[in-house]
Amino acid sequence: MFSLKGFKRRRSDTIVQKQAITTRLGRAVRASLNDSRESPMIGKEKHSTNNSLRDVILGGQDGLVNMLGIALGVVAAGGSTHVLIITGLAAAITESISMGAVAYTSFGSDRDFYIAEMAREQNEIAAKPDDERDEIREIYAAKGFKGQLLEDVVSTITSNRQTWVSTMMDEELHLQPVAQQSLVQSAVVVTVATLIGHFIPIVPFMVIARTPAIILAIALSAVTLFAVGVYSAKTLVGDWRKSGLQMVAIGLGAAALGFFIGRLFHTVGG
Repeated sequence: MFSLKGFKRRRSDTIVQKQAITTRLGRAVRASLNDSRESPMIGKEKHSTNNSLRDVILGGQDGLVNMLGIALGVVAAGGSTHVLIITGLAAAITESISMGAVAYTSFGSDRDFYIAEMAREQNEIAAKPDDERDEIREIYAAKGFKGQLLEDVVSTITSNRQTWVSTMMDEELHLQPVAQQSLVQSAVVVTVATLIGHFIPIVPFMVIARTPAIILAIALSAVTLFAVGVYSAKTLVGDWRKSGLQMVAIGLGAAALGFFIGRLFHTVGG
């Protein structure tokens, strides 16, 4: 049977609950619980977005500089264009596969480190819950929480083991999980970027004469490196001019070593 008094009580309780959500404690607790539920997705997004640029730069710059160094070295050593192209294609394939494998194992070590640290935190919470609870208290006290508000936040976080561990991993160790899919994605991106980077300096030797090809290869490499530096600065942070010129200087400087080494062997052999 409908009761006006009961309806008003339920409506009053609902209003109080909604108001509690908008309080500082409500926002803090809700944010903490949301972080726990969404932390795997947050970790994946950070890895797939922020690290994709890193993967492209890692593979692309390595492939481009490596191939340009080989091309200049072969030319300086007096090698033929045919030898240069064959050597370049072989280097492109092997280096790309190698870089992809290195990326997979390297980023895989990040995942293994996270898993190991998470297991350690779980063991510490089980063995020394009071000490770990004090660490949570110190973390949120440093954020400005005080008194009963601080104690309520600590109590809420430590009442759920998963939330507790996730908070320690994020707030104390500043670590984010790395998914298996992200490892494969990074390996593929690095492999493809390395392969593309290799082809930028070698394509001119496939279509035009030797001397113009050298000039075009250096020009294409410089423009590509500058563009990558500019994009990196625009996407992340930094001055685009400085970033672009720095990328060009590092890339062409490293490739120039190949030329001097080839020239040295040519001189000694002559």
